Amino acid sequence: MDYLEGLLLGRLWSDTDFENRRHLTLFLLYGLFVDVLVLYNYLTGGMTGLITGGFMQKVIIFVVLFFFCPAICFAYYRMPLWGKIPVLMSHILKYGALTLLITAWARPKLSVSFGDLKDFFISYLNKTLERFTEKYVDTAGTFATVLGVISGGVYVVVVVVLIVLSAVLIPGIVFCVARFLQYWYDKVVSMLVLADYTDK
Repeated sequence: MDYLEGLLLGRLWSDTDFENRRHLTLFLLYGLFVDVLVLYNYLTGGMTGLITGGFMQKVIIFVVLFFFCPAICFAYYRMPLWGKIPVLMSHILKYGALTLLITAWARPKLSVSFGDLKDFFISYLNKTLERFTEKYVDTAGTFATVLGVISGGVYVVVVVVLIVLSAVLIPGIVFCVARFLQYWYDKVVSMLVLADYTDK
């Protein structure tokens, strides 16, 4: 329960030491979870309305819960259990909306249909190797093809690795930025508006 409170409420409203520990694995898993949602929709077409639709509704849910967070959380530790659960659920809803906003942004980036993916990759690989081979024609002579294949192959591998890393890291970064902004907004509201009602 302490872990969930620390994750959802943040250090301003939580008395756990969640913020003082490193949670790199958690945010990597979050990135993988977002990727699984995107790939699931890409491969099967399932959950399209949830993953890619209702963009404005998701924005509204996230923004409303973002700005009402201090009012929802300031008395959390004085609430009975039946009052704490809706607070935690509101944060789950907020970060769920954020997750679906990320999927709605990321899914259209996969513009090549799954059936055409193999042909697209082969075409991209051939064009890349040809482009690199042409660079060595004047200087390497008969070795131009070998150098082109090696350097072009390395380039393709680097591009693939960067795409995979970006797909895993970007969602986690967005999540961390959202938590950072939430913390400072909550802190300002706590100092200027809720100072008479909170002990923090």
